[in-house]
Amino acid sequence: MDDQKKYWVGFNLVKGIGSARMRSLLNAFGSAEDAWKAPVEALESAGLSPRLIKNLSQLRSSDTVQRAWEDIQKNDIQVITWEDDDYPRRLKEIDQPPPVLYLRGQLSEADQWAVAIVGTRRITAYGRQVTEEISRQLAQNGVSVVSGLARGVDSVAHLAALKNNGRTLAVLGNGIDQIYPPEHRKLAEDIIQQGALISDYPPGTAPEAANFPPRNRIISGLSQAVIVVEAGEKSGALITAAFAADQGREVFAVPGYLYAPQSKGTNSLIHEGAHIFLDVMDVLEILNMSQVGQFRSARAALPADATESKLYSLLGREALHVDEIRFQTNLPIEQVTSTLTLMELKGLVRQVGNMRYIAIYEQAAGYAIEE
Repeated sequence: MDDQKKYWVGFNLVKGIGSARMRSLLNAFGSAEDAWKAPVEALESAGLSPRLIKNLSQLRSSDTVQRAWEDIQKNDIQVITWEDDDYPRRLKEIDQPPPVLYLRGQLSEADQWAVAIVGTRRITAYGRQVTEEISRQLAQNGVSVVSGLARGVDSVAHLAALKNNGRTLAVLGNGIDQIYPPEHRKLAEDIIQQGALISDYPPGTAPEAANFPPRNRIISGLSQAVIVVEAGEKSGALITAAFAADQGREVFAVPGYLYAPQSKGTNSLIHEGAHIFLDVMDVLEILNMSQVGQFRSARAALPADATESKLYSLLGREALHVDEIRFQTNLPIEQVTSTLTLMELKGLVRQVGNMRYIAIYEQAAGYAIEE
């Protein structure tokens, strides 16, 4: 792992240095390392308060950051920062995205098609049935399910996605090295195999009540929409819905029995203008996600680099010999043959005998080829 990320972890350990101040430090010093090593006078000029400078100085003079970094490496925890290409694109678009994410498992390009399912911990039989059905249909349509690993709606949503071979992301309100509630350890391990655990809290952070509302902005930030299944009048799920609305995400609420405590929050959301949830296809259509599977197949079938694009553009229905392809592209024969082999495995081209190739247009029809 890139040791430069150690300095991002260091700032993440300083209470009071969040997204806005981290951005100011990067603007002032150019890198997290230079900001970390900057003298006090320079930190004052960058706008840090005396209290923050004191906290930072104490941390720099201790071995806390080094020990934290060693624990991160030992426990195979991934650290993702704003500077990384694999920082979730959708999350990066929100106001003040977290500078650092800690991850166990793997993020995928497929996760840009994601919907959050949230709700009460005191789930009813009705809520369980609806949650399982929503998560199942999303998973079967290739949509990643995002939730918070909590009891109730969250855990039911994760489990249903896993059972249907879907991807699921769990955003934690504590350090990535701790699982809360503890009875969800097995669920967490399964999620790691079919998605990821994500937290913006440093490893070692306890699951304190105050941590959970802020993490909800990450749940909504990772998602194209938030579906609230059941929620009381003061449910944390309503905080997630509020974040979603502020972030420009679509909010859906499942209608419930008028007098049920678990339905008061969702019914209020509908009254205030949230989409009434009746069917998963309504969600997919509003978000233009009904062809997720086709989009993914087409993306997988498109040329992956400039060489593949060049060969694909040259080939047509009329077969060309590999020597003619080499001559027209002016590429080394070894590069031509190895690339054609990979393209054949991907279903982009077909060898029709005697080292002669044609392009296969059916899979990529209607999609522009990137040069």
